Amino acid sequence: MEKVLDVNIPYRVGQWLSSDQLFLENWIQNLIDEVDRNPKELHPVIEDFKKLIEGDPEIYMFFHMMFEQIPHKPPYFQTPTHKPQVRNYEHMLLLLNAIMTKSPEYNNTGLVGFPINAILDWPMGTIGGFSAFLNKRVNQQLKKILNEWARFLGSSDSCYVLNDSKNGWFGRAAMEQMPNFIEEYKCDPEEPDYGFTSWDNFFTREFRKGARPIAEPDNDNVIVNACESAPYKIARDVKIRDRFWIKAQPYSLDHMLAEDPLTEKFVGGTIYQAFLSAFSYHRWHSPVSGKVVKAYVTEGSYYSEALSEGFLNPNGPDPAAPNNSQAYLTEVAARALIFIEADNPAIGLMCFMSVGMSEVSTNEITVYEGQHVNKGDQLGMFHFGGSTHCLIFRPEVNIEFDMRGQTPGLESHNIPINSQIARVK
Repeated sequence: MEKVLDVNIPYRVGQWLSSDQLFLENWIQNLIDEVDRNPKELHPVIEDFKKLIEGDPEIYMFFHMMFEQIPHKPPYFQTPTHKPQVRNYEHMLLLLNAIMTKSPEYNNTGLVGFPINAILDWPMGTIGGFSAFLNKRVNQQLKKILNEWARFLGSSDSCYVLNDSKNGWFGRAAMEQMPNFIEEYKCDPEEPDYGFTSWDNFFTREFRKGARPIAEPDNDNVIVNACESAPYKIARDVKIRDRFWIKAQPYSLDHMLAEDPLTEKFVGGTIYQAFLSAFSYHRWHSPVSGKVVKAYVTEGSYYSEALSEGFLNPNGPDPAAPNNSQAYLTEVAARALIFIEADNPAIGLMCFMSVGMSEVSTNEITVYEGQHVNKGDQLGMFHFGGSTHCLIFRPEVNIEFDMRGQTPGLESHNIPINSQIARVK
């Protein structure tokens, strides 16, 4: 029997979505009310998505199925005010249309940093949604929508949430989530918007020099944290191919590394995965010193979650998809791959992988093939927030991790970037 969702469970890893299901449903209801009161002409990219859905019989079927397969009972069927949830693709498109000119506001009740994810939360967990959000044409169009939203978030118009109001990112409540903001980050409180030129500029902010010192910079046996992130999973003796969509979500190297010829070197090796917080630093730094052998982005899905975490789960679907699907996403989501030949031969070739989750679809690489990087040097960044990332090591590497007394998982806390996370024995 399917269990009833506990609305008080703090399931929103990284604080991208509120831990309060009631708050999230009220947020969706407010968006629905706004759209219903003031309907707007569809943005061209949303209109193109509508044409794709209605013009392709397979996609048309999936987008009907995903809404029909949502159970007709609380909390899936109605909002707390007893109004219908998002129940068809036409309504979904109107809500997506409204997001195109919105920046995420801070709210001390619960951040909705993944607004599109919130709209698609339940449809993602259905069989129809699973099929639709793995469809190549659907993902190509979603990429265009996300790129268009990114243009707004990169414009000065997106700065309207960068203020000290109740829902502003420099208000008292928000600053309590980001202590020592002024001391740690490059900003100027005397300038409008603290000197940030856009929402994206704020979210890709840089640390001041010395804010995150590099652990033992001259000791090549020490591996540092590549992101300001919390440990999620450590896996050893990883297979070249595995059934990554099942409950345990084992890593499948050939799929993770996009069938790169270098994949075989990592079979039987070790993977460390960690996730970023909505309130954290969102750039990536090199965990080792070495030469960049390859660096490229491979396209993938944006709103897919593991079947085992959807409505097929006897405990009910993941209410913050794709929280519980982070290992699965390393095989299917849009991601960047940076292979580094470490100066330390005891490490040799390793790979840093950034994984775009939901709205966090843009993986920008800032290094080039053949470049030598020192431990702690920037490799790239996520745009619009953070996501999840992996470090992949060959089986010959004898590595010991330092998780600061934590057990990797959804309840873990950030380990500062550039601090030691592992040591080669």
